[in-house]
Amino acid sequence: MIGLRTRLKGNARGCLAYEPLFLIPYSMYSTYATIYMFELGISETAIGWITTLGLLVQVFSSFISGFLTDRLGRKLALLYFDILSWTVGTLLWAISNNIWFFIIAVVVNGFQKVPATAFYCLLVEDTAPKDRTYVFTVLQLIGMLGGLFAPFGGLLVSHYGLIPGVRIMYVIACVCMTLQFVGRHFATRETDIGLRKMRETRNVGFMTGMREYKGVIRDMAANRRLLLIFGVYILFQFQLTLKGTYLSLFFVDYMQLDSRLVSIFPAVTSVFMLLAMWLLMPRFGDNRLHSIMIWGFLISLGSNLLLIFPLPGTMFWLVASTILAAVGTIMTYPYLEAAVANAIDDENRAGVFAILSVLVLLVISPSGIIGGWAYTLDPTLPFLLIILSFAASMALLALYKREDAAY
Repeated sequence: MIGLRTRLKGNARGCLAYEPLFLIPYSMYSTYATIYMFELGISETAIGWITTLGLLVQVFSSFISGFLTDRLGRKLALLYFDILSWTVGTLLWAISNNIWFFIIAVVVNGFQKVPATAFYCLLVEDTAPKDRTYVFTVLQLIGMLGGLFAPFGGLLVSHYGLIPGVRIMYVIACVCMTLQFVGRHFATRETDIGLRKMRETRNVGFMTGMREYKGVIRDMAANRRLLLIFGVYILFQFQLTLKGTYLSLFFVDYMQLDSRLVSIFPAVTSVFMLLAMWLLMPRFGDNRLHSIMIWGFLISLGSNLLLIFPLPGTMFWLVASTILAAVGTIMTYPYLEAAVANAIDDENRAGVFAILSVLVLLVISPSGIIGGWAYTLDPTLPFLLIILSFAASMALLALYKREDAAY
């Protein structure tokens, strides 16, 4: 907490202080989101199509997010579109009872990329580059603390049943997230760059603003270092989407675990991330971030290998896989986010991050369909794809390390 008061200042403090109100309820319901759809009669393949539809909407919202973030300002874009995508989205999920409700909900929630770009700009623009790794580490810490509350979702499922329990979680999320959006709005101020961008885009039409992306894309294409670190980031997001969609279903449907036990795994993840942050992170520092990330990807790769090999003592190996995934993530996420943040020029941050989000989504949008198709063939196949993505990430990061040394 002392670090929060000293190293976190201004918008970084205002953004992160309210983040638990989002991440705690999100951790509770996200564990059960796929199982919830499955229990309401949505097939594995349909779940994949719904996931892909949501990602396609996110492609569109990512594409317009840079313009809207500059035109409305970081704060208003964040407030308006958070309320649309999350307040309205969670409420729709809470009352869903057939595939059409889920389709509407996922379309509404797909506009989350506008506030994602605005949040990213608000979080880092007034933060010194040397402090950004710390900021993303604290963000990861808050996410871990949120994961500790996931078992409360299991208690709701145990007491009320899966469908009523998940509906309650979505209502809790709707209320808590809305409180976060309002509280954060009054705890932050518009960034200096945001104020200037608002003035510059005041009389710029939508189509004119979109055409300005051409210059941004041209500059990105000429920057080999930027493309390499973006490649690593895209693969990281691909495996997150695939694992987030199918891991809980894999545990319940294929491994035959009781659905009430599924919520234990996010808590185990959080505990071991906290331990890794306490015991490992202070030993690393920022001067070896490339090597740390490569080792983190290797550990993450190993964690998924444990899922696809039939080993005796199933529960032990599932917990071991969860622990390795937790350690691997804490060794990669904050460093990767900081590396991407520092690689982007402040002047064009909203536009470049918007293009990055589009690139991420264009790659991961088919992941729902591919994952659903792969899962129906063999439930271990999605995790083989995750393993391959980690192997490719290590190769790209090795190239980036060489480029960065020569830069």
